[in-house]
Amino acid sequence: MNQNLKPTSEHHLLQKNSWWQRLNATDWLFAVVMVVITVFARVKLLHHAPDIYEEVILWCALLGLILLGWFDKPLRLFIPLCALAAYWAVALYAGDFAANESQFMLKYLLFSQAAIMWLCTLTVLAFCCYLGGALLAWKQGQDDNTLIFIAGKLAWAAAFMGMVGLLVRWHESYLLRPDAGHFPVSNLYEVFILFMVIIALMFLYYAAKSRLQRLGVFVYALQCVLVAFVMWYSMARGAQEIQPLIPALQSWWMKIHVPANFIGYGGFCIAAMLAIAQLFAIRKEERAAASGSTAASGFLPPSAAIEEVMYKAIAIGFLFFTIATILGALWAADAWGRYWSWDPKETWALIVWLNYAIWLHMRLVSGWRGKILAWWALVGLLITTFAFVGVNMFLSGLHAYGSL
Repeated sequence: MNQNLKPTSEHHLLQKNSWWQRLNATDWLFAVVMVVITVFARVKLLHHAPDIYEEVILWCALLGLILLGWFDKPLRLFIPLCALAAYWAVALYAGDFAANESQFMLKYLLFSQAAIMWLCTLTVLAFCCYLGGALLAWKQGQDDNTLIFIAGKLAWAAAFMGMVGLLVRWHESYLLRPDAGHFPVSNLYEVFILFMVIIALMFLYYAAKSRLQRLGVFVYALQCVLVAFVMWYSMARGAQEIQPLIPALQSWWMKIHVPANFIGYGGFCIAAMLAIAQLFAIRKEERAAASGSTAASGFLPPSAAIEEVMYKAIAIGFLFFTIATILGALWAADAWGRYWSWDPKETWALIVWLNYAIWLHMRLVSGWRGKILAWWALVGLLITTFAFVGVNMFLSGLHAYGSL
């Protein structure tokens, strides 16, 4: 009996250590580079002496970025390049602010607003290539093509410019008013930029892992809607102007609550766009089954494969949204003296959480599949959108500082 147990124990030991064994020299080099970048930023670039909470956030963020780079290999290049580009902008800003901001590279590429405009432009170009690639693949009856490949590269470039824009905007907030510098997630304009970057990175990860790059046409249709909002918000509200934080937002809680929240929103929105693709795939499969044809869904992958990615996106989104809700309650206790006050924003956050908790329960426990979950994910997008934007537009409460 012991002989039978021994191979099993060794197998479990190998499984336990396999994650570390898969790390290679490139992974450890990435970790070293990230530590060097963080130490340099901590010593040379921080505009104030961080308190103990900000120190914890900084080093936990470093650990999180290293783990992300180990988990998603393309981020090992993406993250350091973003840091280097942001530092290049910081170096160009050194000296006379008025004179330096007219430099060509700063004015047309690395200035935060220029980088964000590049984000918007590249996002629209990526959508056009995804759309062209999807039409070509549908016409030729194939999976992927050169246009879809180009769209993926444009999507990476857009995410890069968006992240650089946020990092440079962080520095610019201190240049404009040293006493009012802040992490760039303080208003809807800034969080929409972060939101677009998160959606891009999450989709690119799932697309690469599941070989579903062709579904970018659905996700980047949503990205184009976000681009339209950012452009309108800039022109109609002047939201691109950096403003000092109101007292309610002058807290280190904001640095962790807001990003976690929008990772959750990103997962939910990607799932909704994939739900549209799944409904098209199901319709094609039903028609094929009715006609006795073997062709299922044209250029679309099988509906079950789309649903699996949709489930993963909702699961990750639900995890981070749960974390964000807990952090929000702790922030509320620190700021207002109570964990929960049934503020409209809090109430709708609870509705969003319950919606996806039930969705996951029905899939994992009750075994639901197919159309009902796809339609549910689409309804979830409406609920999430109202919780994200609608509450700010139509309801008032303690979160009124996030209004349009």
